[in-house]
Amino acid sequence: MTKSTDIGMNRSLDKILRRSAPGAGLGEGPLWSRRDGCVYWVDIIGRMLHSYRLDDSGQRRWSFPEPIAWVIERRQGDFICGLQSGFAALTLAPFSLRPLVNPYPQQPENRLNDAKADHRGRIWAGSMHQSASKRSGALYRLNVDFTLNELDSPYHIANGPTFSRDHSRVYHTETDSGEIFRFDLDASGEPVNKRLFVRFDGDMGKPDGMTTDCADGIWVAHWGGGRVSRFTPDARLDFSISLPASQITSLCFAGDRLDRLFVTSAADGVPGEAEAGTLFELSGDLLRGHRGLEPCQFGG
Repeated sequence: MTKSTDIGMNRSLDKILRRSAPGAGLGEGPLWSRRDGCVYWVDIIGRMLHSYRLDDSGQRRWSFPEPIAWVIERRQGDFICGLQSGFAALTLAPFSLRPLVNPYPQQPENRLNDAKADHRGRIWAGSMHQSASKRSGALYRLNVDFTLNELDSPYHIANGPTFSRDHSRVYHTETDSGEIFRFDLDASGEPVNKRLFVRFDGDMGKPDGMTTDCADGIWVAHWGGGRVSRFTPDARLDFSISLPASQITSLCFAGDRLDRLFVTSAADGVPGEAEAGTLFELSGDLLRGHRGLEPCQFGG
């Protein structure tokens, strides 16, 4: 890893747009849906799925019977979602949930955490103990035939993941230790050669959700660090963007040109922060010309 001492913090907070009211206990899992023209995001603690329409700023929300960590589109329509009880099929109109796979039937206090689909149509998802008090999490993969593989363990707080532009690598995070790992993907799409990509230290906080841009840069949300950062493929810190909330959780590129960055945050544990738990939007010169990649869909 090549470390940078110039964080390059951007203090132009007037350029950051607030796209939701503050107060989400644990905002997470933002997803750009070109199909629906909106960004979906969740409040894990609030057991809520939100949507923000890009064309008219319209917003909707759906309540869930248990914590929800993310939604991912299915190629056939509708969604797969990650719940405390595992993977489930989700339809929003009309609303319905159908359980699919529970990765940890002997660990009812665990829940799913961040997830992404790869270009083969598989979902890579981390898990964690609900209170993060046990190192009982893992990295799983839900295959298109609905079989499940445990790929790596144990983790306190499994986070990320994201893929390189050509899907030859996957990046995955252990938030508790402040480490982002990089795996190579072999010809069959299996993770091999795990090694450290970046370690957070000092005032950086902890690495949380991630996404990849079209130049293969890795964007990371800083839990407790109040910023998002872009790292180059050789692990060099390129630049960071300061945000008016400390618990930054995840991010995704959105819009017709994938040139709008939506960022989730959390209010849990920081009651004195006025803008904690807000969905933010960054665009224009804040992003230095970078655009994202189209999110992949689940193939099952």
